[in-house]
Amino acid sequence: MDIEALRTYCINKPGVTEDMPFGDTVLALRVKGKIFLLVPLDTIGLQMNLKCDPEKAQELRATYSAVVPGYHMNKTHWNTVYVDGSFSDAELIEWIDHSYELIKKSLPKTVQKELSENI
Repeated sequence: MDIEALRTYCINKPGVTEDMPFGDTVLALRVKGKIFLLVPLDTIGLQMNLKCDPEKAQELRATYSAVVPGYHMNKTHWNTVYVDGSFSDAELIEWIDHSYELIKKSLPKTVQKELSENI
């Protein structure tokens, strides 16, 4: 997966917007204003920070050397994922969807309902 495919996949999810809150070096993808994915644009190779359930985060870190505690993030709830070919695009999509769903679940019920109706 490359940055354009990643961006296209995410931006097509209900309620997702993008911005660059830290100048032109980091792309933030948000659902209703809350970040679920951060991508640094000034690194060699694709990497990203994804929100993750703490138990699942530990499991992924134990399984994949390319998944580490979130860089500059709460290390209990965020992973940094280096896209290095050690896992499939399908697995990465699953992790992105998990992050999106965690943030979506933190939104007010009325907003969650609105997002579910837009699927």
